[in-house]
Amino acid sequence: MTTSDLTLSPSAAQRIQAIGAREGRPVMLRVAVEGGGCSGFQYQFDLVEEAQPDDLRIERDGAAALVDEMSLVLLKGSVIDYVDELAGAEFRVRNPNAKSSCGCGVSFSI
Repeated sequence: MTTSDLTLSPSAAQRIQAIGAREGRPVMLRVAVEGGGCSGFQYQFDLVEEAQPDDLRIERDGAAALVDEMSLVLLKGSVIDYVDELAGAEFRVRNPNAKSSCGCGVSFSI
């Protein structure tokens, strides 16, 4: 499996760059899948300055997201997106492998 199995949307790339510009340092978005949540798995998002040795890097328009190999298996074919809606703004994963998800969109099952 390669990082081409996971993509970063233009809006997510813009948001990562905007956060880095506001903080005055380059940042990357780390996306991981952990056990838990109300549907079995949950997404974890963190902003980091450095990649870990086992991280895979996904880039778009000068922005980067990081994902570990174990999480990539559950994220195959997904798009990391950033949405700004009336209810709030957040990073979100559009995962075609998720059979169901909770109302908040952070937890899913396969």
